[in-house]
Amino acid sequence: MSGVIAGNLRPLAEPDLALVRSWRNHESVRRYMYTQHEIAEQEHRDWFARCEQDPLRHLLVYECDDQPRGFVHFTVQTAGKVADWGFYIAPEAPRGTGTGLGRQALEYGFQRLALHKICGQALGFNQRSIDFHRKMGFCQEGMLRDQHFDGQQFHDVICFGLLDSEWQVRG
Repeated sequence: MSGVIAGNLRPLAEPDLALVRSWRNHESVRRYMYTQHEIAEQEHRDWFARCEQDPLRHLLVYECDDQPRGFVHFTVQTAGKVADWGFYIAPEAPRGTGTGLGRQALEYGFQRLALHKICGQALGFNQRSIDFHRKMGFCQEGMLRDQHFDGQQFHDVICFGLLDSEWQVRG
């Protein structure tokens, strides 16, 4: 499909941490996160160390032409067939990178992790993420009204879900 930047996923590794943290701390990414403070290096390293020890966490880097362009993670629920995902792309990534990341990540989740369902959430003011989930085939499953307090005001959280059978029809 035109306009999609094709790439591949690989596990996040220690040498990636500074770059991924810089993306996460960029204002264009951070403002849409549940925690909006700038992540310090040690905080980021501690998070990575915890995730590495957790077999239910899958941290991945999306690469295009051998250049890191995005990050995606899955947290598998203990039942093993349902996972939450989260993602962001490098602030300078070319248009179409997000769609490529989304397709690769969903393929990874449904094929490699053998998931039955992938769940996502978006803050109610993050229209790009809401539109992205819909573009990827997710169904809106609910809205948690005034669920997230950012320190100044409450925001709705939009909940999405995509079943493997729905992905296979689209795929």
